Amino acid sequence: MTVVVKSSPDTPEGKRGVQMAIDMGADIVLLQNGVYSVLLESASIRDIQIYAIEEDCLMRGIVAHPESRVRMIDYEDLVDILQQSDHVIGMM
Repeated sequence: MTVVVKSSPDTPEGKRGVQMAIDMGADIVLLQNGVYSVLLESASIRDIQIYAIEEDCLMRGIVAHPESRVRMIDYEDLVDILQQSDHVIGMM
């Protein structure tokens, strides 16, 4: 399962999307303002695969820590991830 989050982690939607992925043990894809969640990297997020759109991170001045578990992807990779996932949940 994959949860796609495009809202900032300081919004109800962004918080709900990240928490849903954690609770379900789902992969999470961060795009648009959702990439700000890259900066949170809490222990609970470490148990799931995290993807972030590199272009969206760069546009917002976000650089993942070199030891981060966040995998930077592009939009082509996003399409592949979504096609390979058995279920996709999109959070605004």
